[in-house]
Amino acid sequence: MAKEVMDRKASDNEYLHKDFHFSMNVGLEFVRENYGRDGVVEYLKTFSSHYYAPLTQGLKEQGLSVLRDYFQKIYEIEKADCKIEYSEDLMTVAIHECPALKHFKKMKVTPSSLYILTTLTVYETICEGTPFAFECLEYDCATGKSVLKFFRRDLL
Repeated sequence: MAKEVMDRKASDNEYLHKDFHFSMNVGLEFVRENYGRDGVVEYLKTFSSHYYAPLTQGLKEQGLSVLRDYFQKIYEIEKADCKIEYSEDLMTVAIHECPALKHFKKMKVTPSSLYILTTLTVYETICEGTPFAFECLEYDCATGKSVLKFFRRDLL
């Protein structure tokens, strides 16, 4: 029998971001159970400041367009809807349903009671040290439906 050799790369496969959400949820619960809410915030700040460093740098150098492009790309990958209203000084992102929470519901996984911090802490951290600030105007813990606001700090 002839040996068949396949040449495959990870990029040949559909991106499975849903697995990231699941592992993040397990990690949040571990940290919450062992270190409490403050531990979760510290973990998310540390993770976000490193993983999202290019977004933070982009906000400093190019402004909100970098964050707009990020949301468009990630929600396209997630096959989910978000509505973005954008100007150079202000951007709102309306999310109909959080793709992670939708996946958890389908898989019968209970989200961490602190899962909301993956929105609040992550976006606050991304904006730290930039001319922009973040505010969560709405958040439904059951669905993740939310309205996020990013704005120039000097317009407060």
